[in-house]
Amino acid sequence: MTPAPKPEILAAFEAAKGFMPTGEGLALYAAAVEAGRLGLPLLEVGTYCGRSTILLADAAREAGVTALTVDHHRGSEEQQPGWEYHDPETVDPELGVMDTLPTFRRTLHRAGLEEHMIALVGRSPQVAKIWNSPLALVFIDGGHTDEHATADYEGWAPHVAEGGLLVIHDVFPDPEDEFTGQAPYRVYLRALESGAFTEVSVTESLRVLKRTGSGV
Repeated sequence: MTPAPKPEILAAFEAAKGFMPTGEGLALYAAAVEAGRLGLPLLEVGTYCGRSTILLADAAREAGVTALTVDHHRGSEEQQPGWEYHDPETVDPELGVMDTLPTFRRTLHRAGLEEHMIALVGRSPQVAKIWNSPLALVFIDGGHTDEHATADYEGWAPHVAEGGLLVIHDVFPDPEDEFTGQAPYRVYLRALESGAFTEVSVTESLRVLKRTGSGV
């Protein structure tokens, strides 16, 4: 039977600010539970306000492992003022720049999951450079430019343990989705072409791959 979050966890996920549809969230949760059996940490790149983080934190709690989420909390390109995904509520009224960290902390607190998630506040490539431990799961859901998606992949995919999972969000093969999903799609293709990862499941724009070889 496919693992599913408890009703209160699913309700917290659906109430949280963010963009991940419920179907993709359930697939992410199932992947996180499976990966957690390796007894290694689960890591997310791209926290935003903590919607998907709720699911990873709960899966980590169930598995007895550590979950981490990496974000600078200043918003990605499409979340800046004037863009489609901008939310004025995430702007720091004193500084006039985005700051999603307070919203994220409230999200985790309301879900009762603060002690099950470590927030790493910083830019993904900088954190990846000093990371030296194997991971059971890496969930890439950060910036959607080639620069950022590629940096997230190159920084974190090498740390996915044998049998661990690489999960990529917003994979859109259609060229019409150039701004929102083509960079993640190109990273997804690169992972498959590397021979290091084998596709496990597809749920809407969410791809789950398992490490079955070396390299990236």
